[in-house]
Amino acid sequence: MSDQAEEVRRAPGLTTIAHGVLVRIAQLTAISVPGVSGLAAAPASVDRLFRRGSGEGVQIEIEDNQISAELYLALDHGADARKVGREVQQAVARAIEQMVGMEVGRIDVHFEEIDFEQGEG
Repeated sequence: MSDQAEEVRRAPGLTTIAHGVLVRIAQLTAISVPGVSGLAAAPASVDRLFRRGSGEGVQIEIEDNQISAELYLALDHGADARKVGREVQQAVARAIEQMVGMEVGRIDVHFEEIDFEQGEG
């Protein structure tokens, strides 16, 4: 009976999430990870392939209700790229799953730049 009561209380309708929302979640989460100094431009050949679902430093693709992301980032000088990359993958996947409720298939991290100014004072 409780399942039927919940069904009655729930308003009918559809919720959609724009690609831009997914891109923004990935961008903000990635730059919050220690060792990431910012977003980097995607290579020109990649940018042409992913016109839809892309934003600065991030490309999102949805297939079979599963999200895949390509992140193009700048790495702080002296940071451990492998460790930072894993942390970015985990953080972005967790953020998307928790905020949007969609399954994440893969998160690929590409460090396109190294920020040498970060360590200089």
